[in-house]
Amino acid sequence: MMTKQAQAKTVTAGMLVVGDEILSGRTKDKNIGTIADFCADLSIDLSEARIVADEIDEIVEALNALRAKYDYVFTSGGIGPTHDDITADAVAKAFGVELKVDQRAIDAMQARFIDYEMTAGRLRMARIPEGGELIDNPVSGAPGINIENVYVMAGVPKILQAMLESIAPTLQTGVRQYSVSVNSQVGEGVLSEPLAALQSSYQTVKIGSYPQLGSKEYMTQIVMRSSDEKILEQVRHEAQAIVDDLFEKAKKGQGPTI
Repeated sequence: MMTKQAQAKTVTAGMLVVGDEILSGRTKDKNIGTIADFCADLSIDLSEARIVADEIDEIVEALNALRAKYDYVFTSGGIGPTHDDITADAVAKAFGVELKVDQRAIDAMQARFIDYEMTAGRLRMARIPEGGELIDNPVSGAPGINIENVYVMAGVPKILQAMLESIAPTLQTGVRQYSVSVNSQVGEGVLSEPLAALQSSYQTVKIGSYPQLGSKEYMTQIVMRSSDEKILEQVRHEAQAIVDDLFEKAKKGQGPTI
């Protein structure tokens, strides 16, 4: 299904990176650059990025400042299963709402994996501030959070990229954007070379591939985004042909699936 969104006015955004590991240097941030590229593709003006420690009050202060100043706020980090993943707590406090385990989030995670026991850590990832909507996570199932103009996403770069593609068609942007996807029964390792060649051939189309952990139906989802609907449909057709060819070869024992 193809989706679109258009807006003539200037749209602004701020970013909030959460994590002691970023400030200590143990983890090198990649997400600011990813979101900067994402915003540039959509003609959204990313005007500010902040990095804060895993401290609820610091997150709340930064989040409230950014969401009052910009059309959108994108956050990364702090929504995992451990005790120091406190971004959801801070978001709930910033908005003055309760933070509760959400059955929709449980369903999203259990839909991805067979016999997926909801441990305490997994239930922690299912907590959603009251009034929040889920951001689809096609990689591992555990959702992000959208509440008003704030988009709360994972710190793992590949998951964050997939979440961005999930929200892209819903955002007000400076240019009209279209998005299509192709599901693949072969993995990223097999797809990487032909998709790189396809990307080189179509510079106006953004092509991303995302592993589908636990999916019973397919191994990889290819997402394509562009402001040119006609070219995007052509790229979708070529991507589908690549997937079909690789899968047929794999079934005949003429190539790998991962």
